[in-house]
Amino acid sequence: MFGLWMRHLRGVIDADLLDHVAASTGLTPGEAQRVVEDVIAWYREPVGDYVRRRHAELQVHGVRNQQAFERIAGELGERVVAPPHLSQRQLRRIVYG
Repeated sequence: MFGLWMRHLRGVIDADLLDHVAASTGLTPGEAQRVVEDVIAWYREPVGDYVRRRHAELQVHGVRNQQAFERIAGELGERVVAPPHLSQRQLRRIVYG
């Protein structure tokens, strides 16, 4: 999934951002571009995909549904570009259809 986004992002990323990341981290410009592309791709994950992925991850660790949905709702509100508020019912519908 991330590979598709990275190909889409080439040439779209702000050159000033790439310069800043390279200068502040000591990465080469090419490495800085790969890091920025990876971070952007991570945050562009569709909400439904994020909810299903996090629910599955939390279930592996024994987190019960109510606590999982509460945690996921809180995490969604903290995303860089936060999606609209989703109720627990909406989260359940994303996971279970």
